[in-house]
Amino acid sequence: MPFLETSSALLRAAAGSLDLFGLLGLICGLATGLMPNRRLILLSSALCSLCFSVHFLRLGSTTGMAMNLIGITQSLLAIRFVTERGRPPWLGVAFALTFLLAAGLTLSTWNGWPSAFAGIGTLISTTARLQASPQSMRGLLMGSSLCWASHNLLVGSVCGLTCDCLSLIAFSLATLRDHAAARRSAPAFAGV
Repeated sequence: MPFLETSSALLRAAAGSLDLFGLLGLICGLATGLMPNRRLILLSSALCSLCFSVHFLRLGSTTGMAMNLIGITQSLLAIRFVTERGRPPWLGVAFALTFLLAAGLTLSTWNGWPSAFAGIGTLISTTARLQASPQSMRGLLMGSSLCWASHNLLVGSVCGLTCDCLSLIAFSLATLRDHAAARRSAPAFAGV
């Protein structure tokens, strides 16, 4: 039975990338997409990054691990200092430095396409974390998730790839939810 043999081989290969940290990261990543406000999006994202940094270390993706560690720092800074009223001037400098750090770490841990996708995903996330609007943040995080999905496919992270797919769905649902709420609260057009 070729189908059963192929299925068994796929399950054995996937089992190697399934670990507690990957599964916790998957749960946090899904939660990130569903969070109603930017503070909770960022907090959940920091927890997700913490879990996936350990997961990628276990898989041997040093670029993925390094980019997630940067993500934790950026998320915590953004929670504290980015508001609807703006952000302190030094925070832009700090994020620019983490942007340069991400580029440098991508190059120093270079492993081909997986590193490229992890680095680009992190650079997009860097921009997302500086957004005061949850909608803008979600849009950029969707782009980042596409990059990370490519990384995770290449390094064999079943948890990471599942997380990215679920995050894309969750970000889309949250965006639709917010648009529906805005339509309900908008005054009706009084046409002539």
